[in-house]
Amino acid sequence: MSDIAPGGEIRDVDFADALGERYLSYALSTIMARSLPDVRDGLKPVHRRILHAMQQLRLDPASGYKKCARVVGDVIGKFHPHGELAVYDALVRLAQDFSQRYPLVDGQGNFGNIDGDNAAAMRYTESRLSAVAQAMLDGIDEDAVDFRQTYDGEDREPVVLPARFPNLLANGAAGIAVGMATSIPPHNAGELCAALLHLIEQPKCTPADLVAHVPGPDFPTGGVLVEAPESIAEAYATGRGSFRLRARWQKEALSHGLYQIVVTEIPYQVQKGRLIEKVAALLEERKLPLLADIRDESTAEIRLVLEPKNRNVDADVLMEQLFRLTELETRVPLNLNVVDALGVPRVMNLKEALQAFLDHRREVLQRRSRHRLAAVARRMEILRGFIVVYVNLDQVIRIIRRADDPKAEIMKRWDLTEVQADAILNMRLRALHRLEEVAIAKEMANLGAESAELEKLLGSERRQWTALAKEVAATQKEFGGDTELGRRRTVIGAAPAAVEIPAAALVEREPVTVLLSQKGWIRAVKGHGINLADQKYKEGDGPRFAVAAETTDRLIIFGSNGRFYTLGADRLPGGRGQGEPLRLMIDLPNEHDIVALFPYRPGLKLLIAADDGRGFVVDGEEALAQTRAGKQVLTPAAGARAAICAPAEGDMAAFVGDNRRMLVVERSEIPEMTRGRGVILQRHRAGGLADAKVFSSAEGLSWRQGENRTRTEFDLTPWRGARGAAGRGVPQGFPRSNRFG
Repeated sequence: MSDIAPGGEIRDVDFADALGERYLSYALSTIMARSLPDVRDGLKPVHRRILHAMQQLRLDPASGYKKCARVVGDVIGKFHPHGELAVYDALVRLAQDFSQRYPLVDGQGNFGNIDGDNAAAMRYTESRLSAVAQAMLDGIDEDAVDFRQTYDGEDREPVVLPARFPNLLANGAAGIAVGMATSIPPHNAGELCAALLHLIEQPKCTPADLVAHVPGPDFPTGGVLVEAPESIAEAYATGRGSFRLRARWQKEALSHGLYQIVVTEIPYQVQKGRLIEKVAALLEERKLPLLADIRDESTAEIRLVLEPKNRNVDADVLMEQLFRLTELETRVPLNLNVVDALGVPRVMNLKEALQAFLDHRREVLQRRSRHRLAAVARRMEILRGFIVVYVNLDQVIRIIRRADDPKAEIMKRWDLTEVQADAILNMRLRALHRLEEVAIAKEMANLGAESAELEKLLGSERRQWTALAKEVAATQKEFGGDTELGRRRTVIGAAPAAVEIPAAALVEREPVTVLLSQKGWIRAVKGHGINLADQKYKEGDGPRFAVAAETTDRLIIFGSNGRFYTLGADRLPGGRGQGEPLRLMIDLPNEHDIVALFPYRPGLKLLIAADDGRGFVVDGEEALAQTRAGKQVLTPAAGARAAICAPAEGDMAAFVGDNRRMLVVERSEIPEMTRGRGVILQRHRAGGLADAKVFSSAEGLSWRQGENRTRTEFDLTPWRGARGAAGRGVPQGFPRSNRFG
């Protein structure tokens, strides 16, 4: 009786170990069979299987097209047991001239477009191999690469393609695996061949030497590469980096001094339709005040027309704004993460990737040479048997006619091999004339010479590298810069100089009135001089601040914690609703309140003080904050809170305490600082500082009396004193609020 359970062997395994083992298997499968390309042919398994299936269908460049459905059916039926849509999408991408720098599939029909439209269904489209794909498959039937069994064991597929064309860098690749990713932009094949020739000639060269031949990527959609040369060199030296790519544009003059900007090339993998939608959305949001309109006049060639607001708009400033806000400028990453010849995924630099390609081509050369040498040997063996026939023709004919086993008799009589005997017996009678004997002798001589050359080639490393150099030069001539396909499309430009875009260029300039309610809800109502009585607030809330500003302004907010906060006026909600809580826009603690709200102006000076009577003057530039957290400028003492923030324009300063004592000092006595607790401005025996004001002595000190009355005092001698004094009682009629108004 067997001890094995009916369901098979059962083992107790730790769940974490089992999960880790299975996830590792999945990760390795993703890396090796789906996401990372092979450094030798630059292909992932699905692409390799598509090309191999198309070759088996004899869809070479000189033949006719076949339906893509036929190709996809063969791929998933014989080699790639996955979804047909996934395989068809991979095939479509191989045929798109805006996705592949050197398309591997020649498509006929609708294969999608740069607008982002999808390809037609596979039953409508047709395809065949391109000349580049033919170069990738060159020699596959000559034992150039290893084959392995397919998933069902019924057929065989290549482990890697012979790849006479440097496809990895020429067409690039992208993929995301478990714990790693790859991103390789396309390059110019002619430049890659030049770098390969230099590497063959100078095996000890550095990646920097190769950059002289490969100055940067070459994208199928063109564009302008504006990355700094040292950054490009660093990316190729490490295998990691990025490239800054911009659209190509030109300025077209119109009548009456007007002009328009025409974009003729957009960055790689940017969908034109989505790009136009993004620009239109920015126009709708009024974030492109220099741009009036965008039109798509594209046919087979891209032509996006940008209309500036007026003739005075600087084209460079307008384009710089578009580069910052849209995909007219992109960053293309470089992560040269590939599977090497040993099946190990790793990041290579430019030299290592090119050297791996050359090593692969050298192995292909050796294998094809040995394959050809064996074929030559077999042919020469047969030809030697044919010579026996011509020398002993009558005897051979007699044996064939009379012998019971002519094959054995012929082998025994002239000491021939079985291969030679079979070839003699399979000869046609028409081959027995005298001229054929001469042709055999000539073929023997030629094959002998070829065999000797192959032996020399296999025995000499120098000869092999010389043969490879000739092969690379031929590839360069076929697909290099002198051909329509190989001509460089992406312009290598200089790194752009920093263009300063004024704030007014980023936002459309409009007058607004900023309203901040008592409970901290903020909004921006269009226009100045609005009727504040008509503005509505939430129940239980009411008006507090009403500040005239423009959408291009930066608003400064001073909190009772002594911090300054900065907000763009264009970021405020509109005036149709009741606004949004200001605390959602800045990090103001709940226990603190807003002291002041005003727009920033260049040259602004501010008097800030805490309610304990300490403060100083600060430059408005120091009040600008870069983050939500704000910028600490005034540091109140324990138990004190920031209470005053007033413009410091004038030669005198007045302070009023809660005890209704007023002190007037010269503005020069108040120090200007960048941050701190400050100095004592006015001493208070009871209460604290209620209000402060900086004014001009020539214009006098003014304060509000009632709704529509203002009083101005010129003779301030009774209240004059040194900074830090207590002051004396306020003038008769001074507001009970202890504020100047």
